Amino acid sequence: MSLPALIKEMQKCTVCSVHLPLGPRPVFRVSSAKAKIMIIGQAPGTKVHASGVPWDDASGIRLRQWLDVTSEVFYDERKIAIMPMGFCYPGKGSGGDMPPRPECAPLWHDQILKYLPNIKLTLLIGQYAQERYLGDSRKGTLTETVRNWQKCVKKGFLPLVHPSPRNGIWLRKNPWFETEIVPYVQKFVAKALK
Repeated sequence: MSLPALIKEMQKCTVCSVHLPLGPRPVFRVSSAKAKIMIIGQAPGTKVHASGVPWDDASGIRLRQWLDVTSEVFYDERKIAIMPMGFCYPGKGSGGDMPPRPECAPLWHDQILKYLPNIKLTLLIGQYAQERYLGDSRKGTLTETVRNWQKCVKKGFLPLVHPSPRNGIWLRKNPWFETEIVPYVQKFVAKALK
């Protein structure tokens, strides 16, 4: 199957539709084998579900600041590919949104990644992406995993905390994130996207 054919299949996916309170609307951005950066997040929220544009919310604003890229660069699929662990809005839980649906990543990720040979760094945002991709490199907590970022980068992955405004307390308690990791990722992204 070609990448355009795969994208069409992904766009019309209804595998877990019975579990989706707002129905299926896969949100991702992949179309070019030239992409150098991959962003793997959790799942779209209601705002992103409504717009169909990944990271089209306050979390996306902060993420673009962390990467030091404009919206134009961020959404340029020749530079940055975006796929979440769950492609559709999973619904509300007791403490926020539900976890990403478990069907998406096993069904689509490997198929997508084989078309993206030029990825230099994959940003793993949140525990679900880190659990799938880091294996034994993942530590006991998200904080410990993110703190261990230098070892992960050697394998092509950068674990990040979610850029949600709800994580402001975490960022204040862990100032090393913005003094160590953010400058690193900004330099890496600027160099990779030249």
